[in-house]
Amino acid sequence: MTQTSAYIYDAIRTPRGKARPDGGLHALTPFYLLSALYQALEQRTGLDPSRIDDVILGCATQVGEQAANIAKTSALYHGWPSQVPGITLNRYCSSGVDAINFAAMKVMTGMSHWVVAGGVEMMSRVGMLSDQPVAFTDKDLAKTLGMYMMGNGADFVATCQNVSRQQADAVALMSQQRAAHARKHGFFKSIIAIDNPVTGQRVEHDEIIRDNTTSESLAAMLPSFTQAPWADEAQLAELNGYDAITHIHTAGNSPAMADGASALLIGSLEAGDLLNIKPRARIRAMINVNDDNRAVVAGCVAATKALLRQEDLNVEQVDLFEIHEAFAAVMVQCQRDLNIPHTKLNVNGGCIALGHPLGATGGIMTGTLLDELERRQLKTGIVATSGAAGAGTALLIERLS
Repeated sequence: MTQTSAYIYDAIRTPRGKARPDGGLHALTPFYLLSALYQALEQRTGLDPSRIDDVILGCATQVGEQAANIAKTSALYHGWPSQVPGITLNRYCSSGVDAINFAAMKVMTGMSHWVVAGGVEMMSRVGMLSDQPVAFTDKDLAKTLGMYMMGNGADFVATCQNVSRQQADAVALMSQQRAAHARKHGFFKSIIAIDNPVTGQRVEHDEIIRDNTTSESLAAMLPSFTQAPWADEAQLAELNGYDAITHIHTAGNSPAMADGASALLIGSLEAGDLLNIKPRARIRAMINVNDDNRAVVAGCVAATKALLRQEDLNVEQVDLFEIHEAFAAVMVQCQRDLNIPHTKLNVNGGCIALGHPLGATGGIMTGTLLDELERRQLKTGIVATSGAAGAGTALLIERLS
């Protein structure tokens, strides 16, 4: 197979809905959300569905409505030809970026010309851990594997990095302020409005942003991850010089659960010529790493470091960074380790303010990055996400349009 480049022709997403029964997307199935995005891709690009070589979606909780390979079943639900393949992958919260990277690799090797990639997670309908993963729920097995829940890992990072509650809340406040500003000024161009026929509602914007957040309201919240003393004990047993895990993460400085979906059209230059459409960006580089599994959610920092090192780049040579606000302490670590200027990092807020629909988040972040590169007429950007057990995935793109 000959190697070519992979390009992003479009990157779209649904609004992020509140992961609650009163959320704007709750009444809709994952199939419905994905179908709306598939239709939008066809309309925006002129894509002929019979030319799609694969559909690759991330989804972290593959049970119930999200089971049975939702990449394939959603394509069938939408009415795409039965010969269009589909595969669903799970690297936890990194799944969306991994789906994009897998799609790019298929195009780069010449195996595929058009691949739809992205992800979906309807957390109000398919709750986190509803697949009953024993690696998390069986305490003895979890201790053997070192598989801790995300919140426990975030507090572990806070402990090892000596992150204060005030520092964590400052990250959350900035995220809320930036997200509210971006929503108000229409910066999220990748959003496709979703009509909810059940409620008659048209969902056009991210629902989770709390623009009335203050330092005082954040400080009043209680820690959320104190109910697993066995995890604290197991983590402390592997640390020297620490007497306790510092529990600083609350509902205010942690990523909010959300409903949502994302879809990108990834293809070769030749495929675009056949459709007479121009790519918006080129995928320049990709990487996967695995950080300390005890830290659980710090893989985005390790992946960013590794990608910069692999491409012989420094922070000054990259215009914008979208790095997963897995939890506030991880962002404090990110700033300490990478020293990315605030003017380049998550400039329109992150998952703490906007919400985190697990498998869909990586695709959403990539669209957000591309939107902002285009708005500012900048060139390069990095997306990096964390998955459980220390997984990290990163992607470097170059704007073309």
